Amino acid sequence: MVVPGVLVRVGVGGMAAVGVVSVMGVLGASGAVAGTPSVRVEARFAPPTAFIPSPAVTYDQRLVPAASWIEVVQRGVEGGTAVTLRVRGMKPGHAYGVHVHRKPCGADPEAAGGHYQHRVDPVQPSKNPAYLNPENEVWLDFTAGADGSGSAGAVHGWGFRPGEASSVVLHHEPGGAGDRAACFTVPFEPRAHAKADRA
Repeated sequence: MVVPGVLVRVGVGGMAAVGVVSVMGVLGASGAVAGTPSVRVEARFAPPTAFIPSPAVTYDQRLVPAASWIEVVQRGVEGGTAVTLRVRGMKPGHAYGVHVHRKPCGADPEAAGGHYQHRVDPVQPSKNPAYLNPENEVWLDFTAGADGSGSAGAVHGWGFRPGEASSVVLHHEPGGAGDRAACFTVPFEPRAHAKADRA
């Protein structure tokens, strides 16, 4: 089944900025074909107070300016998932921490909840490095280039549980935590994680 793209016009502080959100892919009975994008979303950031809301929300326009751009792609790979991130318009030279979070974005930076974890820390919010690490979570840290662009990717031998991965959060600094500069709601697809769990 082919899932069509969806175009969304995004107003940013009275400017005529246009954001695009699309979800596409070729899905079979068992999920995405390996290597084929099952989810691809892109948008332009807008503040929470924008007249027309965006799925990409900036909480700190010094680091993530209004109308800056983000794209997230999720692909099915053998036994797991690959996630890639591309951005434009960020603060040149700044190092960002980026993680997949459990809930959609909202006007409150905390709305996205905690990090998605393959093995869930029984103590939340998670601070234990046995759980809070790039092997157990999806980390997409990057440093913006001189032109404000950046990219990152992560591949894991496990997939997302249904309904438990809903956004990508950009933090003020790389690593396991930090203030939230921006958030992008992403309709991540679940993967067959039982096989990876048994391995």
